[in-house]
Amino acid sequence: MSYLTIVALAGALLWLSRRYWILRRGVRLLAESVRRRQPFLDEDGALLAIHSSWSDLAAETSALITELGRLTHQQADQLTQLETTLGNLQEAVLIVDRHNYILLANKALQRMFPASGGLPGHRVESVLRSAAFLDYLETVRSGRAVAQTLIEFVGEGRSIWLETTGTAIPDTERRNGPWILFVLHDVTRQRHLEDVRREFVANVSHELKTPLSVIKGYAETLVDDHAVLPREQLEQFASAIHRHSERLSAIVEDLLTISRLEDDPSLAAACFQRMKLTDLLESVRTDFAQTVKESGHELTIRCPGSDCEVAVDPLRMHQVFANLIGNAQKYTPPKTYIEVGAECHETRAEIWVLDRGPGIPATDLPRIFERFYRVEKGRSREKGGTGLGLSIVKHIVQMHTGRVWAESEVGKGLRVAFTIPALMESGSSALRSAEQAIHRA
Repeated sequence: MSYLTIVALAGALLWLSRRYWILRRGVRLLAESVRRRQPFLDEDGALLAIHSSWSDLAAETSALITELGRLTHQQADQLTQLETTLGNLQEAVLIVDRHNYILLANKALQRMFPASGGLPGHRVESVLRSAAFLDYLETVRSGRAVAQTLIEFVGEGRSIWLETTGTAIPDTERRNGPWILFVLHDVTRQRHLEDVRREFVANVSHELKTPLSVIKGYAETLVDDHAVLPREQLEQFASAIHRHSERLSAIVEDLLTISRLEDDPSLAAACFQRMKLTDLLESVRTDFAQTVKESGHELTIRCPGSDCEVAVDPLRMHQVFANLIGNAQKYTPPKTYIEVGAECHETRAEIWVLDRGPGIPATDLPRIFERFYRVEKGRSREKGGTGLGLSIVKHIVQMHTGRVWAESEVGKGLRVAFTIPALMESGSSALRSAEQAIHRA
């Protein structure tokens, strides 16, 4: 009897062990199917043989996995469509979840912050380093946001101003919701232009105020006391009024010149002529040699290397040389020379004006072409400058599709150089092509 009992128990144990390992294998396969999101398959039918409920469980699991795959695919398609739509927008679009992780960033935003790499998946504070933006994000999340706010983002050696509009996307089914949608419009250029406008208005007001105040003061004195003032003092006052009115006229004329150059660039390209570079320099000698000599200087012309032809507007080019040589006369010591030189390169001719004046410090050199910028404010006004000459030079050179720059060492003078296109072809077609290039610029 005991023998039969032992055999029966052993058989039952083997049967239970087999079912246990089959069930364990089934659980493992089921978990793996869920993890891989693949339908559950019982290839050998061992699980179904154990109990019919496994068939129901396998079918329900496969159905759930199939539905999950369909929803995931649908979500991926929707996200792709959204990214495609947003990618064509000029405005930057950003979507973050409740943990501040970036879910979507269109191409416009990635162009604004190129050093950030792939934006989705990163925390927003690691990409958009702005305390003001993070405060605005929390304000939007709490439902207290204003319609639009202007935020400055500083990084990568530059400052970006963005008009930012944010709104919450409520969705209680998302575990990482609600999402926050931001639309950011780059207004950096507009902001810069507004700053330039304010600075320009302030500078113009300051420049005009000085001669106007002097003229007003002397004129009031002449009106009130002309009967008792000695003739010598009357002449002195009249001379001062004339001198400052001339300065006032020069400032207004330079302002009008810059305005015309900026408003209608085609004016500079309307009268282009083909001429040899040596002839251009010879015209400079003819126009300025006598005035330079009268100021106690000597004008030298230097044109090394081969000659070439250029397309220039003679009237505008005369303005360029008048400003550059005039500056050189003001700051070059008497009995020294002012050099005007040029040389030809493959596609460009480089022209320069060199003086032997005090030079310009390296910190001021990049800014001398700005309107009203002066290295020595008081001294420049004493010399009669308007602060607009080099800015006019820059505009005219740019209209010739060239560039202008300055080189200097303190105590060793200043060299202002610019380039204009060189015409290496023969015939009038070269001139026409140069004019077309200038009109397109």
